[in-house]
Amino acid sequence: MSPNATGHAPKFVGTAWGLLVLNTLGSAGARTIVPLPRSLIQMVTMGALVAAFALALVGNLRVRIRAGAFLFLLTLLLVPSVISSASLESGFGALFRCARLALFVGTLWLLSRWWDGSPTFVRHHIRMYFAVLGTVAAGAVVSPGAAMPELYGGRLVGVLWPLTPPQIGQYAAVITGLSVLLVLGRRTDRGSAAVVIVPALALLALTHTRTATLGLLAGLALAIGSLVLTSAAARRFFVGAVLCAAVAAVGFGSALQAWFLRGQSQENFTSLTGRAKVWDALLAAPRTTSEYLFGAGLGDKSFGGLPIDNSWLAVYHEQGMTGVALVAAIVVVLGGVALLRPPSLSRACAIFLISYCAIASYTEAGLGDASPYLLHLAVAASLLAAPAAADPLAAPQVARRRVPRPARRSEVT
Repeated sequence: MSPNATGHAPKFVGTAWGLLVLNTLGSAGARTIVPLPRSLIQMVTMGALVAAFALALVGNLRVRIRAGAFLFLLTLLLVPSVISSASLESGFGALFRCARLALFVGTLWLLSRWWDGSPTFVRHHIRMYFAVLGTVAAGAVVSPGAAMPELYGGRLVGVLWPLTPPQIGQYAAVITGLSVLLVLGRRTDRGSAAVVIVPALALLALTHTRTATLGLLAGLALAIGSLVLTSAAARRFFVGAVLCAAVAAVGFGSALQAWFLRGQSQENFTSLTGRAKVWDALLAAPRTTSEYLFGAGLGDKSFGGLPIDNSWLAVYHEQGMTGVALVAAIVVVLGGVALLRPPSLSRACAIFLISYCAIASYTEAGLGDASPYLLHLAVAASLLAAPAAADPLAAPQVARRRVPRPARRSEVT
């Protein structure tokens, strides 16, 4: 998207952010057109994280950081992660995941120097995830059958890079919401925004991802609501969106219901596609005092071989009640700071990201480990940061003021 005014962060910051995005794409998903060994994918994603850390460190050799509650609490989350993983109950992979989380948090600390409340990282976020969605669209064009397999109920998956429908839906929903807000804040033109929004919404519809759709609608409602009193464009958009929703509900109600149910039975729908059974089993499992407080160690967010698909229960299982308290504090602190800020575009984008992550946390895991959800919250933290003071070493030198010399007697006369 063509920015009108970006922050003053150097170009390598966007590259480092893109590498963080690559690291959080994961290695499990649909079958790709060209088979990619999982070990190769993990090597690429971990290499991206190491490269992001190195790039951020080289660009910030003096280690100048912007201290804040978000990064402080995220660093504290390493404590229960290490304590629980040190017992090796989840194997040596738990310690490896701890090291990955530590490197991830360290990179965020180094990049925090450029968190100044501007939409700089919003633009990096949109560009990176739009590129990821570009690979999904390209795969759907090259091999439509493989991109919408029966294994996933005909939902869109990534076949160039293994991506699941919930992942694609999440990325599409987030960049759609942020692009809409940039248009309302007049930080980009409608044409540039349409290039992002239209294909992203099309991909979201093809994934049939209910969580992402609800998160997008609720997040935008809250974000635009925060701008209604100060922005005429936000008021017009809000009224137009309400009218469009009413027309769609009347004219396309049955089609929307069919899309939402995805052909599931009532029992399957009420049990959240089987998630509730896993949650009940996890909560009923016996735990020692140590496991209750610090969890069983960082794992693959599964229980009994089945995905947990709930951020709070995944954190409870892997990092215990200590981890749950820290993650809750992160969300509450960011939300509280956003509510205390005066109305602005940055505040609206932060509200959208925080509310989206809070809604998605009910059916998606990721708030307790290196994941796109932590990147979303990091962008929110960058938007809520106070503008940094000018760096005296980076500021241009001011020319000396010339003092006029006294005139000679001959010049006066």
